[in-house]
Amino acid sequence: MTKILVADDEADLELLIKQRFRKQIRENKYQFVFALNGKEALAQLEVEKDIDVVLSDINMPEMDGLTLLSQLTELSPLIKTVIVSAYGDMDNIRTAMNRGAFDFICKPVNFQDLELTIEKTVQHVNQLKKTLQAIKENDILRMYVDESVLHFMKSKEFEKALMANEIIDATVVFIDICGFTSIMEKEPADKVVKLLNKYFDVMVKAIIAQGGHVDKFMGDAVMAVFRGDFHLDRAIEASLTLRAQIEALPPEENGAGYMPKVSIGINSGEMISGNIGSATLKRLDYTVLGDVVNTAQRLQSAATAGQIFIEESSYQKVKEFFNCRKVGEFTVKNKEKPLVAYEVLN
Repeated sequence: MTKILVADDEADLELLIKQRFRKQIRENKYQFVFALNGKEALAQLEVEKDIDVVLSDINMPEMDGLTLLSQLTELSPLIKTVIVSAYGDMDNIRTAMNRGAFDFICKPVNFQDLELTIEKTVQHVNQLKKTLQAIKENDILRMYVDESVLHFMKSKEFEKALMANEIIDATVVFIDICGFTSIMEKEPADKVVKLLNKYFDVMVKAIIAQGGHVDKFMGDAVMAVFRGDFHLDRAIEASLTLRAQIEALPPEENGAGYMPKVSIGINSGEMISGNIGSATLKRLDYTVLGDVVNTAQRLQSAATAGQIFIEESSYQKVKEFFNCRKVGEFTVKNKEKPLVAYEVLN
């Protein structure tokens, strides 16, 4: 529904407009608000924040239409004004247009012309709103997506690349914030979200510093992937760093009596990388999957607060560079042999 403000000191104009546009009013296409002069119109705009179109006379007491027009331009660039006046000389038309009028209609009013002008003005306002929304969405997108990715999304290769997949050698890390459920039960929602985002920000910085990328956020957990040279070593370095930084956060920055700790599972090897989801819904998630990923998640589940778990093959690769201790064996669903876990100490 479009809300239209009519500013005119002719009392009978309100009745004429309600009669002419009764069908649109009944169907909730238009809603009209009325004022007898420019001063009343500004007061209405203070109350009715969602007015899109103004129809204004020029000659009105207290504040004329041209003065109102100047103030409307400063008040909101989205509000579009159509001047409806008997003063249809070129000087008034030019003054109105220079002050930002969208259109000019001469009295006596041809209501068919007025109806078409309103429709045209409403379409223009709606187009402006869509453009602003697109700009906002692009700005928001830039917060989450690298600039080079945005350029790629506009290229012809983007659609073809959407469904591409590959086998990669990488390291996947699962990080869970231990005991955060208790905070959600005690603290208000706004505090919970702010705390969670603060912890995630610490983790993300440590991950990026070691050349990893965040694959996804899952509730109060993070999944990260490291590729390239020494990806396992870098994943462990990032995990040690973020664990220390999370545990070093001042108590006053956390929830009541809550001291955050993380449990981490790390696994390395070949995995599938590609877009997973529904092409019909146009919702795809570029991620990794496979036994290596599943094992990393189960290692994280087995770890307790403050622990970083890796399995046997990863231990053999990094044992000369990191201090580890054997935790023992535990049974994993869908695996014939028990999984041997090692805790990375430092």
